[in-house]
Amino acid sequence: MTRPTSYRLLRPILLCLLALLAAPLDAQSATAPPGPVVLAEPIVTRHHGSFNGRSVAYTARVEPLMVSGADGRPAARLVTISYVADAPARPAGRPVLFIFNGGPIAPSTMLHMGAFGPRRVAVPDDLKSDPAKFRLVDNNYTLLDVADLVFFDPAGTGFSRIADGVDPASQFSNIADSRQLAQLVLEWCRANGRMESPKYLIGESYGTLRAPEAARQLASEGASLEGIVLLGQAVNIVEYSQRPLNLISYVVSLPTLAATAWELGKGETRGRSFDRFVNDARNFAAGEYLGLLFLGDTAPAARREAAARRLQEFTGLSADWYLAHALRITKTDYQRMLIPGSRLATNDSRYVGPADGPDPMAGLFQAYQDRFAEYLRDDLKAGGIGDYSQLSPFTGGLNGWDWGPNKSPFGDWPYGRAISDLMTANPHFRILVANGWTDTQTTVGAMDYLVSQSGWPRDRVRTATYRGGHMAYTIEASLKRLTDDVRAMVTGKW
Repeated sequence: MTRPTSYRLLRPILLCLLALLAAPLDAQSATAPPGPVVLAEPIVTRHHGSFNGRSVAYTARVEPLMVSGADGRPAARLVTISYVADAPARPAGRPVLFIFNGGPIAPSTMLHMGAFGPRRVAVPDDLKSDPAKFRLVDNNYTLLDVADLVFFDPAGTGFSRIADGVDPASQFSNIADSRQLAQLVLEWCRANGRMESPKYLIGESYGTLRAPEAARQLASEGASLEGIVLLGQAVNIVEYSQRPLNLISYVVSLPTLAATAWELGKGETRGRSFDRFVNDARNFAAGEYLGLLFLGDTAPAARREAAARRLQEFTGLSADWYLAHALRITKTDYQRMLIPGSRLATNDSRYVGPADGPDPMAGLFQAYQDRFAEYLRDDLKAGGIGDYSQLSPFTGGLNGWDWGPNKSPFGDWPYGRAISDLMTANPHFRILVANGWTDTQTTVGAMDYLVSQSGWPRDRVRTATYRGGHMAYTIEASLKRLTDDVRAMVTGKW
């Protein structure tokens, strides 16, 4: 069947923003709505762990909360999983982190079991390890030593469900979806006596579009945040449309191609360390490469040839190929061309699989889901309340999602302006933006471009890069760096 042009344009975007599910988005459209969840009262369990060298007793709650729509009527019955330290010295002063993945619409499984929850899936450094053997281990890096954690699953995912009588399509928008999160923050804080606690949002992928809008809505309700963490950010979605004349998209993508080439042994490293190699690519992209793309056919032949050799050096594809293709390559083409007969995973280009095979990371995604099901059953005693849905009931099709005021992620993207307004209104508001180097959907270069063009006060913005891809925390060393960075933020160390 021939798809309309708007579908063809949006499909790659949504497949990229569908951060963490192995199934393609078309499969979601055919998925039946998730079954009911039977949970009249919170399920409460008590635990103990050692986190960042500190012994912490904590309480886990699997808890239903009703949230309203813009009309004040019930819109969704959310089920959140929270972890609260027992008897802290100053509970009102202890930060609360509200954590969520992307989509739209996906549950918080990956951040929960990969980065911030008290238990995590241990992914070996050997990328060829059998995912079926990945183990569930204590997460010594979780932030429970300094903050309490609340995980948000939008309605239709996890145990969260659309309220009876509510049209699911009414929740398929950036504003309505963000409202669920904003209402959850308010309801959870009220129910737990934490309205005065410092509050932070941690969003990944599409969650970085949800976070600014939810923060804006919270501010309009008089509930200010201390800050936002954007992981694998899509706030400036510029790079996703790699049409030939979107020159910036090629510039911001080049450092990620260089990181990929270094990791797979395809770049001309000449003894350079990873950091030196990717930073050389960063500087070339923002300087000579950008200038030559702007000049196009008017660029002197000698400069074009020299640039093609640099592109070969950084990416592993031949200079002749670049000269024949206007010095540019899309990320998608690069994934298919770097290793003939193979393709690189979009979420993390270190993973390589057959060109006509499944997503090279499909086994890893499945391992996270399987271990999370075991964790829900064995640790949280919530295995019998219903199906934890990994696939949203997104039956509206790709064009059914309302992206916000401009109706399209390709418009004059409003997401960054919300952050600017928050920073102006709250002189204490801070932003941490972090990306994995081998993430070929939300790249380090786009992060650099976002921050450099934002106008945000530089003393209240931090950026961070980690080895690994969209879920850089699958690498234990990157997980430690990420949680250390967030810990520094919420404890006021920067």
